[in-house]
Amino acid sequence: MSKIRVLIVDDSASVRTTLSEIIAADPDLEVMATAADPYVAVEKIRHEVPDVIFLDVEMPRMDGLTFLRKIMSQRPIPVVICSGVAQAGSDTLMQCLEAGAVDVVTKPRIDTAQFLQESRMRICDAAKAAAHAKLKGLKKAAPELKVEAKLTADAVLPPISDTRRDSLIARMPVTEPIIAIGASTGGTEALREVLEELPASSPAILIVQHMPEKFTGAFARRLDSTCAIEVKEAEDGDLVLAGRALIAPGNVHMQLVRNGSRYTVKIVEGPHVSRHRPSVDVLFRSTAQAAGRNALGMLLTGMGDDGARGLLEMRQMGSPTVAQDEESSVVFGMPKEAIQRGAAGRVLPLSRMATEIVNFGRNAPRTTGGMA
Repeated sequence: MSKIRVLIVDDSASVRTTLSEIIAADPDLEVMATAADPYVAVEKIRHEVPDVIFLDVEMPRMDGLTFLRKIMSQRPIPVVICSGVAQAGSDTLMQCLEAGAVDVVTKPRIDTAQFLQESRMRICDAAKAAAHAKLKGLKKAAPELKVEAKLTADAVLPPISDTRRDSLIARMPVTEPIIAIGASTGGTEALREVLEELPASSPAILIVQHMPEKFTGAFARRLDSTCAIEVKEAEDGDLVLAGRALIAPGNVHMQLVRNGSRYTVKIVEGPHVSRHRPSVDVLFRSTAQAAGRNALGMLLTGMGDDGARGLLEMRQMGSPTVAQDEESSVVFGMPKEAIQRGAAGRVLPLSRMATEIVNFGRNAPRTTGGMA
């Protein structure tokens, strides 16, 4: 099996060295070359085209956004933005994602063994996911990769027994409709496309998009500026309201909680679930248990299987469930896993997701009184 070849473009010698060591240690990856700026990177690409580029944002002579736009207009190659936390709130980072970058990771942290290990996992997973990304003009198939061991949502939120599930379904009150959405690689643009089509009266939406800490806030603010609905990074205890989308913060999990006549979100610490924090599985499981048939589950583009188990649990609790189709997915990993497990009640193109949300909100039964 051929390895995924990575080109690292960063003006920091220490970052290039650390990234190279992390990538070289993974059996599925190899460092094709490194470059201190885009001009050097161009010379490297002329001799050999990489499968994936890790690209810094702020560099001398040419910034990362300008270089990214040139790549996408001339010879599309999957690009992962490798950014410092200080850049997390910048408008430039969001422009990179809109310009075609398939993912974003923080520069590796080496201050503690735990942070370094988490950086290694996130960087290697991002490289593998990017290699599978479907870009315009890019037809090369990525190699099949082995699935590594991972924790399930049990590590954060206990499952329910079949007996208790039947009891919960029977006693579940009618509530306001909830939409739970999960996405990973390619999801930032997919979510933008969906949310920008929604009217201000849309049902309440909860989102897990795999992004690093600090970056989710900038992502939410960017969407809030372009959408009719309110979009914000979730905070513990936030009310789940119609016309509002809450995005799970990076590096923590988000759960849906029903408190009497209203829903709130709970932000919790915990281990990586399905190799991610926040995890779609954690959101979907909590939504299944708290809202049942009152919720719609939607799994969009992404690498791996996060969300597939949780979507099945939602369907078992009576929730309608949807997975994005292969043609419109940047990476058909997470939706494919859900479909294969029987978790997806319907498979739809991205262009129909907004309509699905509106129709669910319009047709969902409404409570006439307080919830139990």
